Amino acid sequence: MRSVQYVANNTVTLLESGVQFFPALLAAIDGAENDILFETYIWATDESSAKVEAALIAAAKRGVKVRVVVDWFGTGNATTKRLREAFCSNGVHYRVFNPWFRRGISRTHRKITVVDNAIAFVGGININDDWLCDYKPDEKLPAPRWDFAVKVTGPLVAQIHLEAQAQWARVGHLDVLKRMNLFRVLKQVPPGEGDGPMQAGFVVRDNLRNRRTIQRAYLKALGGAKHSILLANPYFAPGRKFREALAKAAERGVDVQLLIGVGEFKLQDAVAHSFYPKLMASGVKVFEYRKTQLHAKIAVVDNDWATVGSSNCDGLSLFVNQEANVVVKDAAFAATVRVHIQRGILDGAAIGDDELKQMSWARRTSYAGAYLAYKLAMRVFSIGYA
Repeated sequence: MRSVQYVANNTVTLLESGVQFFPALLAAIDGAENDILFETYIWATDESSAKVEAALIAAAKRGVKVRVVVDWFGTGNATTKRLREAFCSNGVHYRVFNPWFRRGISRTHRKITVVDNAIAFVGGININDDWLCDYKPDEKLPAPRWDFAVKVTGPLVAQIHLEAQAQWARVGHLDVLKRMNLFRVLKQVPPGEGDGPMQAGFVVRDNLRNRRTIQRAYLKALGGAKHSILLANPYFAPGRKFREALAKAAERGVDVQLLIGVGEFKLQDAVAHSFYPKLMASGVKVFEYRKTQLHAKIAVVDNDWATVGSSNCDGLSLFVNQEANVVVKDAAFAATVRVHIQRGILDGAAIGDDELKQMSWARRTSYAGAYLAYKLAMRVFSIGYA
């Protein structure tokens, strides 16, 4: 299990939702000269996705090597077929991750783009319109989806580029020897050196070498927190170690604030609610984001640690799916993330002790039942969830 390897002297820019992300992404694609590696979970059929599709095809037509990986489940069978026809007929190399669950239940939930091994984008933003619901694409949201990505330049891009190349190879047909050689190459990525500004690390989760890397990065940061922890996540259902780390931090006087997305899936909401009593008894402050669809996976610890990525704080992201986060050790970047989470908290609703005390016996029982069902499912499909 690898730890975070920080690389110094990067520039990491936080991008809020599609209004900032898509213009930056399209500008990078339009400026590409040699190579584009592109990976996403959801590729919708809307105006935003059409612009990205057109930009990638235009890049391929001017001689750029463009490789695209989409997840079959997240994107949908019909759209993956349409994209295959559109891309392959226009010079874009295209692969689909785990169609029909032929390689188990794991999905690639990552959102990664690398352009010319010089610019990288990592985060939680899919290729879909901010105003349209993820799981009901014909339903307009009350406000744009709240989500984040980062644009990275500097030495860290080389690591992101290598991982994106490896993913492209894995989704293809590799025999055992080639896969073993691929693991050796990835293992040889040199750690960053120096103490320059904007130290950043790239952490991925898979089911081989990096099963718990993202959780381990979180647990180390939570365990070392001295002043504050702010975490925003749409699907909150982590394992026991993660929940205990939050509770213990609050018990030793750290200001722990959780901003949780609600209103999408009743079962998910019930599981999250089952954790509230113990967390709040430890001093954790819980807020529910109800303005629109919360899709952000961001956190900031104290004044110099922050992460942005695709990984939810739930069993699927931490123990099953393939994920990618960028972790940044930089005071200015952490301050920026903090401001965004604090604004999100203002758009949310605080869960008070009175609300818990007034909760009916039937509701408490239903929440406990939802958690037990979820826990059983995670134990069936993953190793490590408790």
